[in-house]
Amino acid sequence: MAFLKSAWRILVGVKDALVLLFMLLFFGLLYAALSFTPKPVATVSKGALLLDLKGVIVEQPQEADSLSFLTSAGPEMKEFRLRDIVAALEAARTDGKVKAVVLNLDGFMGGGQVALSRVGAAMDALRAAKKPVLVYATTYTGDSYQLAAHAGEVWLNPYGQVFLPGPGGSQLYYKGLIDKLGVNAHVYRVGTYKSFVEPYTRTDQSPEAKKADQALVDALWQDWQDEVTKARPAAKLAPYVNDPVKVVQAVDGDVPKAAMDAGLVDTLGDEAAFGARVAQIAGEAPDGRPGGFAAIDLAAYAKSHRPANNGQIGVVTIAGEIVDGEAGPGTAAGDTISGLIFDALAEKDLKALVVRVDSPGGSVLASEKIRSAILEAKKEGLPVVVSMANVAASGGYWVSTPADRIFAEPGTITGSIGVFGVLPSFEGALAKIGVTSDGVRTTPLSGQPDMLGGFSPEFDTIAQAGVAQIYTRFVGLVAESRKRTPEEIDAIAQGRVWDGGTARQNGLVDQFGGLEDAIADAAKRAKIDPAKARPYYIEKEPDMLAQFVQNLLDDSGQEQVKIPADWLGRQAFLQRMWAMQAVRDVRGLIEGSAVRAACLECAAYGPPKVPSRAEQRSFMAMLLSWL
Repeated sequence: MAFLKSAWRILVGVKDALVLLFMLLFFGLLYAALSFTPKPVATVSKGALLLDLKGVIVEQPQEADSLSFLTSAGPEMKEFRLRDIVAALEAARTDGKVKAVVLNLDGFMGGGQVALSRVGAAMDALRAAKKPVLVYATTYTGDSYQLAAHAGEVWLNPYGQVFLPGPGGSQLYYKGLIDKLGVNAHVYRVGTYKSFVEPYTRTDQSPEAKKADQALVDALWQDWQDEVTKARPAAKLAPYVNDPVKVVQAVDGDVPKAAMDAGLVDTLGDEAAFGARVAQIAGEAPDGRPGGFAAIDLAAYAKSHRPANNGQIGVVTIAGEIVDGEAGPGTAAGDTISGLIFDALAEKDLKALVVRVDSPGGSVLASEKIRSAILEAKKEGLPVVVSMANVAASGGYWVSTPADRIFAEPGTITGSIGVFGVLPSFEGALAKIGVTSDGVRTTPLSGQPDMLGGFSPEFDTIAQAGVAQIYTRFVGLVAESRKRTPEEIDAIAQGRVWDGGTARQNGLVDQFGGLEDAIADAAKRAKIDPAKARPYYIEKEPDMLAQFVQNLLDDSGQEQVKIPADWLGRQAFLQRMWAMQAVRDVRGLIEGSAVRAACLECAAYGPPKVPSRAEQRSFMAMLLSWL
């Protein structure tokens, strides 16, 4: 009886603790909501549409964490949805109240070549409609200048510069660290170019991977130069990027003047002078602030001009890493995406399905779950068209195989048709501190995979066979989709990553075009007039609390992270983010799915993802434990 009383007291105590925790959370949120005074947005209904892009442009923003407002552990960089920006720019083209469009790119950290090309096309349409487009920044890098080149007036701070390094750079390799720690990385892969696993098996890049990556960055760099040259034909781009030292020395180190002489910028002036110039076109700021101008807030304008989501062409977005289970927007979770597709097929009268892919891949099982859901749409007679964004590689290509037609852009990263698995074992690390293992077995696979005692040869053989079987399945899916033989697909697969132009030549992509082109093609296949076709975006509705938190964050008008404006600080900030991404990759291999169709190198060609403060703390703790 005494035991039961003690157990009951423990249960009651746990219950009381949970109730107290819930009440603290509830009243904490309530207090934050009541005490929070949003910074009023200085906006007008007539003037210049201001795109103050402090953050990144993404295909699908992450959902605000309901606890981030209290804990300050949420996303630290604002994410702008690509289609919201495009819709706002297209609306501004014919809106008489919008006298000009202004981009402030101080703090802009990128968006990927394909996304920025789409924004650039919308800027070109504005200029064709005689709408002034002006842009300002202290530092222009590759991504920000790709946008700036499409503007009518490009302003540069007199203390800034145009820094165009081009794609490429170094990658971290962990083999030396793994050996020092005594960790044994068991790698199972198929594909000569499946370089995802090379950081765990080598101290440098293999010749095959280096050759493939060089071809990729050369193609992307050429596409970037072609776009900038077309948008700004008078600019002397080639000498500026090919021999920057000579260009700077020719003006005695005056870097801003070098950019002016090369025709990359039109005017040198600070932000106040730029604002005065905009005021001449769009009107003075309501508060009369020097250097201010009548600015139309982008978020409010985009929301008021967002098309109704009630079309006949379903559009499902597969953005971010493909993972098992459930997840919010910005991550392509197999259960979530497949559930959204099934719900849309059951509840909406859809005539076709467009799959918008912006993913480097991930879990094989999650990719297959999404592919199976897309096949259900085909079984119901819906045409399926894929639209590839910045990246559609590995698992991103796996989910594209049901398509009747695949659209991509020259700057799209695709392919990476290969499979791998990595599992660590720690027998060497334990031996260094005097810990060993021993035991008995009933079969060659008893206790396998043994993370502490090491893997048996039999397990390694079976694991490699399993990965090889999945690769054969992957190649077969692509061969069936592309109407080619498995041998032909194997020759262009092997884990190699391709740019969109080469992918079109080798048959992995059917046609160049963006999301609008894919929707129009799907409409034709569904016997609908493309001019009358409207999309229905198949997305998870944010819960009320998350939406409330997001509105608070939006209304605050405050940056979540301070992004340096000077070019040295900007580059250092960017490199820190990529270093954190490398740590995230290592952690993902330990915690995520063991068998993956993923492309590690693809992460370098999209917008950087800034980890939350909580992630940074856990990453630093993990690094310290390694050291």
